[in-house]
Amino acid sequence: MATVTVTGATGHIGNVLVRELLLRGEKVRVLLPPQEDTTSISGLEVDTVEGDIRNIDSLLHAFDGSSLVYHLAGIVSISPGKSALLHQVNIAGTRNVVRACLKTGVRRLVYASSIHAVAEPPHGTVIDERFPFDPNKVLGDYAKSKARATLEVLAGVRDGLDAVIACPTGVIGPYDYRTSEMGQLATDFIKGRLKAYVDGAYDFVDVRDVARGLVLVCERGRTGESYILSGEQITVHDLLQTLEEITGVKAPSYRIPAGLARTVGVLASIYYWFTRTKPLFTAYSIDVLTSNSLISSEKARSELGYSTRPLKESISDAVSWLKEANRL
Repeated sequence: MATVTVTGATGHIGNVLVRELLLRGEKVRVLLPPQEDTTSISGLEVDTVEGDIRNIDSLLHAFDGSSLVYHLAGIVSISPGKSALLHQVNIAGTRNVVRACLKTGVRRLVYASSIHAVAEPPHGTVIDERFPFDPNKVLGDYAKSKARATLEVLAGVRDGLDAVIACPTGVIGPYDYRTSEMGQLATDFIKGRLKAYVDGAYDFVDVRDVARGLVLVCERGRTGESYILSGEQITVHDLLQTLEEITGVKAPSYRIPAGLARTVGVLASIYYWFTRTKPLFTAYSIDVLTSNSLISSEKARSELGYSTRPLKESISDAVSWLKEANRL
């Protein structure tokens, strides 16, 4: 049986993808950086190999004998001041993955990019795959790094690599071992820490639908093409009302103007840095909530058979998992 190798296997999307691949009977190998916390894949029947995407020699060893590679490893950050690390991991690391795939004869590479890597058109315009990956037309260091990393994959395609790209939107759902931004929001909501909210909206998708979408991208996606894996757009107000309905905890009614929240977010970034705590909001996250989040996954649905479950179900399952996993 051919081996499927996954980088970033311990992350939110990564560990759910590994579970999906195992359910399909695949032989899975995971690349683990030194001292990696493997709680999210504990007990799963996978082969492990130590390595780092910043070290191409370790990738050559990890990819040897692999027919497919899912590249999910990367730094996700809404905090400022991490441009150097984002470049080392997201851009240079992806370049190493591409080169290692070419050298070891990997049959196909699936790269998990991000909707943030896609150039954002004005409000009212639907975002789809017609818009380019342009680091000069995206918001923030993280988005720029993902756009440049995606261009590295496309450069690999021009060099003969069979690669395909997936662009998930905001991910929510169970198996959130590292507490994503959405997991942190749900946790703080349930604990009564949210005293106000900011106007805005975003598109969220279930992590399990993204995992299945990645498999579809691998199986049916066209070489060099990108596929947006989006879910459902929801306002911050409606998201909190949904959490209230699910948990019984009263949603905050005080609304903070986005402009004021962004100013506070700049100061909040400094606070989070000093306290070494996970940021719930920063100036960048406010910018994202007020950005254009009118996103279409029609290409993935029509070409791949991609589908998603109702967002309320995803939110409910995320809350249930947080409780069952004693994350609260």
